[in-house]
Amino acid sequence: ENIDFFPLMVDFEERLYAAGIIKGSKWIKREGRPSEEAVLTGRMIDRSIRPLFLDDSRKDVQVIITVLSVDQENDHDVVSLVAASAALSISGLNWHGPIGGIRVGRVEGKLIFNPTYAERVNSDLDLIVAGTEKKTIMIEAGALEINEADAFEAIVAGQRELLPAIELIKKMQSEVEIKVPVIKEKLKHLEELEAEKEMEKVLALAENWLEKNVKAILFDQELNTKGERKAAVTELKYQLDKYLFEQNIAKDKRSKAIGKLLMEKVEAAVTEGILKEGLRVDGRGLEEIRQLYSEVSLLPRTHGSAVFSRGETQVMSIVTLGAPGDEQALEGLEGEGTKRYMHHYNFPPFSVGETKNVGSPSRRDIGHGALAEKALINMIPEKEDFPYTIRVVSETLGSNGSSSMASTCGSTLALMDAGVPIKKPVAGVAIGLASNEDMSQWKVLTDIQDLEDGKGGMDFKIAGTDEGITAIQLDTKTDGLTEDIIKEALRQGKNARIKILDVIKLVIAEPRAELSKHAPRIISFYINPDKIRDVIGSGGKVINEIIAATGVSIDIEDDGLVMICGVDPEKTKQAIEWVKNIVREFEPGEIIMGKVVRILDFGAFVELTPGNDGMVHVSKMAPYRVGNPNDLLKIGDEVKVRIDEVDEKGRVNLSMTGFEENKKYWEGEKGKQEGNGGFGRSTGGGFSRGNGGGGYSGGRR
Repeated sequence: ENIDFFPLMVDFEERLYAAGIIKGSKWIKREGRPSEEAVLTGRMIDRSIRPLFLDDSRKDVQVIITVLSVDQENDHDVVSLVAASAALSISGLNWHGPIGGIRVGRVEGKLIFNPTYAERVNSDLDLIVAGTEKKTIMIEAGALEINEADAFEAIVAGQRELLPAIELIKKMQSEVEIKVPVIKEKLKHLEELEAEKEMEKVLALAENWLEKNVKAILFDQELNTKGERKAAVTELKYQLDKYLFEQNIAKDKRSKAIGKLLMEKVEAAVTEGILKEGLRVDGRGLEEIRQLYSEVSLLPRTHGSAVFSRGETQVMSIVTLGAPGDEQALEGLEGEGTKRYMHHYNFPPFSVGETKNVGSPSRRDIGHGALAEKALINMIPEKEDFPYTIRVVSETLGSNGSSSMASTCGSTLALMDAGVPIKKPVAGVAIGLASNEDMSQWKVLTDIQDLEDGKGGMDFKIAGTDEGITAIQLDTKTDGLTEDIIKEALRQGKNARIKILDVIKLVIAEPRAELSKHAPRIISFYINPDKIRDVIGSGGKVINEIIAATGVSIDIEDDGLVMICGVDPEKTKQAIEWVKNIVREFEPGEIIMGKVVRILDFGAFVELTPGNDGMVHVSKMAPYRVGNPNDLLKIGDEVKVRIDEVDEKGRVNLSMTGFEENKKYWEGEKGKQEGNGGFGRSTGGGFSRGNGGGGYSGGRR
C-alpha cells in the first residue's frame, strides 16, 4: 500500500561451482555480493520483463535466476533472460509474456546469432534484443561505430531470430498445469464498503477537475526549468485540494485522491500535448536539445577534468591515470582477467534535491557507469600505444534527464583534457516517446526530461562518434516498440549526437599533446625474457629494492615488456637505468668501474651493474703473483676491470691488470713480499718496468 511503483525484484546469482571454480580469496570461499556483471545481467532481465506487468498490481514479485552450470564457451546472460521469461509464463501471474532474447554479433559484415566468446572477439557488434512476438522491449548494445542502418538491420534480425524461444515457452505452457496464485481478499465490513463507494465518488470529482484544469496550468506558460514545472504541479495539487475541500471532502480522502490521480493526469496531459499539438512543457520542438555547456581543466590537481551540462543535467567527469599494475583484477565464471579502462558513476542525492543515506553504489549507479564505459571502450587507445590504466569517475551534480549520457560526454571531454589519445570523441543522448494506450498514435522526441518519461514512453539511449554508434540501451514503459519507432529513434539520435559533438569539439577539438604535470609517466622497453627472473630476484627482492629506492611502479609482461611508471622524472630515469643494468649483456673487451662485493681465497667478485657481478681470479688481480686476495683488496673498493670472457652460463670473468686506476692497490709492502717489484709480469697491456718511470715498489696506501 501507499507506493506508486510495481515492487519487482530481479536477483541474478552466479555460483562459482557452475564453472568448477573455488573463490580465490584465501579467507573467504563463499560467494559474496554480486559482481558488476551479475548486477548488469539482473538489470537487463528486469528491463525486459517489467513492462509486461501491465496492471496496477502492488504485490511483491521476485525473480531469482541462479546459474548452475556454464560451458565457458557461451555467455549465460541471454539464456538467463529466457529462463526468467519461462518461469513467469507458467507462474500464473498477470504477466503478458512470454518474451524471447537473443545475442547478435557481426563478423566481417555478416550477422551471427548467439555467438560464442571466441566469435565475439572478432565481432564489431555485441547486441542483445528482447521482445514479444511482434514488438521489441529491450535493447543492450556495444559496437565499433556501426551505422544506424546496420544497427536497425541487426535489431530487426534479432527480433526475428528470438521467436523460436517464445515458441518453446508457449509449448511448455501448453504442457504444464498453470496454477493462478490465490490471493485471499481481506474481509470488509459494511462501513468499509461504503467508504470505498464514497472514495470512488471523490476520485471521479478529482479526475473531472484535473481534466479541465491540468492543461492550462502546464501549457499556458513555458515551464523552462524543473523547478518551474515542480512549482506548477504543486500549484495544481493545491488547487485540487482546495476544490475538494470546498466539496466537503475529508483530508484523508483528499490525500488519497491526489496521490492516485495527480501525476497520472499530469503525465497524460504532457503526452497529449506532444501527440496532438507537438507541444513540450518547456516549449522545445520535438527534436530540439536543451542548452549545452561544457568546460575542461576545472580541477588543478587531477590528471584531467571536465563538466558537461545539458539543461539542468550536469556531470563532472574526472580522469586518473595509473600504472599497468593498477588494472582491476576480475574473477568470475569465465575465469580471471583484468580491466584497464574503468568508468564509475556517482549519483548523490543532492543532484535531485533530496536527502538520503549515502553508501555503496546502487544497481542504478553500476548500470549507468557501465553504459558510459561501454560507449567509450572502443575509442580507448591500445595498451601498446598507451599503457596507462585509466579510471574515469563521473559525479552527477544535477540530474534532470539522462545523466548517463551526460557522463558519456563528460568522459570524452575529461579524457581529451588528460591527454588520453582517444580515437574519436563520443557523445550520447536519450530519445523518448509519447504514445497513446494502443500505440496507434506516437511521436519520438529528442533529449527527454522529468515529466516526459512517464507511461507510454521510452528511454532510448544512443551513444557514438560522428561515424557511428558505440552503445545503445533501451527500456520502455510500453508493451514494446515497433520497427518504425526504432528507426525514427535511431535517426533522431544520430542528428542530436552530431550536434552535441560539435559543441564538444568547440571546447577541446583533440586530446592534449602532453599529459598533466601531475600524471605519472610510463616508459616502456623490452628485455630478454630469460632475464625477467634477474630483475625480479629471489622472492621479489631485486624489484622491491628498485621500487623502494625510486618510488616507481614496475610491471613486466611475459614477453619481456617492462613498463616503469613514476611521477618524478629523475627517479624514473634511475629505475630505468637500474633495470637496464641488471639485464645488460656484457661483451668481452668492455671496461667498467665496479665495486668489490665479495672476496674469496681464489679471487674477488666485482659488481659491474646492480645485480650483475663478475669474478677477478687471483691470477688477474695484479701484474704479479698475489697470494691472498685479502692482502690486496677489501669489500667496497672501487676497481677498474676489463671483461675477458663471458662463458656459456653467462658467468663473467674479469681482469684488473693494465689500468692506472688500480695502481694504488699494487703499491707498498705487499707487492715487495711477493718479490715482484714492478710490472714485468703484467698481462693484457700492463705497465712494465721502465715504461714511464719504472714500477711501484711500495704496498697499498
